[in-house]
Amino acid sequence: IDINPNKPLPLASTVKIILAIEYAKQAAEGKIDPNEKVKLKELDKFYIPKTDGGAHEEWIKQLKGNKIDSVPLYEVANGMIAYSSNANTEYLIEVLGLQNINCVPKSLGILNHDPMYPTASALYIPTQLKNEKIGLSKQEILKMMKEMDMAEYRRRAIDIHNKWVKQPLSNQEKKQLLKTLDMDFQKIWSDRLPHSTTRDYVSIMNKLNGKTYFKKEVYKYLDPVMEQLMKNSKNREWLTHAGQKGGSTAFVLTIAMYATDKEKNKTEIVFFSNDLSILEQKKLSQNLNAFQLKFLKDEKFRAEIKEII
Repeated sequence: IDINPNKPLPLASTVKIILAIEYAKQAAEGKIDPNEKVKLKELDKFYIPKTDGGAHEEWIKQLKGNKIDSVPLYEVANGMIAYSSNANTEYLIEVLGLQNINCVPKSLGILNHDPMYPTASALYIPTQLKNEKIGLSKQEILKMMKEMDMAEYRRRAIDIHNKWVKQPLSNQEKKQLLKTLDMDFQKIWSDRLPHSTTRDYVSIMNKLNGKTYFKKEVYKYLDPVMEQLMKNSKNREWLTHAGQKGGSTAFVLTIAMYATDKEKNKTEIVFFSNDLSILEQKKLSQNLNAFQLKFLKDEKFRAEIKEII
């Protein structure tokens, strides 16, 4: 079943699948050490409170129970996928290299994927413009951002990211940044996130589900990150493999998922949406969550879905 499979839409955090793949490839090739310790304060450089739905805080919260100040690199990757931490994502961009990350879509046979860039750093662009030209009104800054081409927008985001590596924002500067990000600026940020199509991401889900596209060593590192669903013992009773990653902004809702059950039936589902009202986004999110829960827990419902397909 497909509807508008070739329409490019903003990916939101679903794009983090691409980073997970590059992480696994570099780990398999010995270019990075998944057990290398990462200090949590290194991740704080890229953390902007209240911009990721509390994802990073939730990840930190479950770590703090062990009273630690550092984690292995593989746990940073887990936090990116399982909790959707934007700070972890930006840190992994620094570790893996943006150029390497942007080679992944082409290596998967996807030619129309937008280039990736540090999207959390891009949140600072309105403040950057305001600081560059003192006295600009909000409307003038909005106009500048709407007219800015994507090459400059990405360049600015990369420059901000590189600056934060050496000189991160202070807590006061982060609070000031949040005051700037009203819905008008959030809409521009959301619209400029990397785009791709459901057809492209179904092809990625197929490669993750089939376990033959990459070398076994890649799946060794990729599956523990992508297949968070398999940590649930109930899911392991009927599934051999299952992974997913969703994403959202105030206007966007996306999800890509795959599963192979014990009977070797394979399922790949990708859903992208954009230009939602807050109410539409909330309702759609609830419906997708309900579908996933029913699919994972209700054997009769799964049988009905198979019958439809």
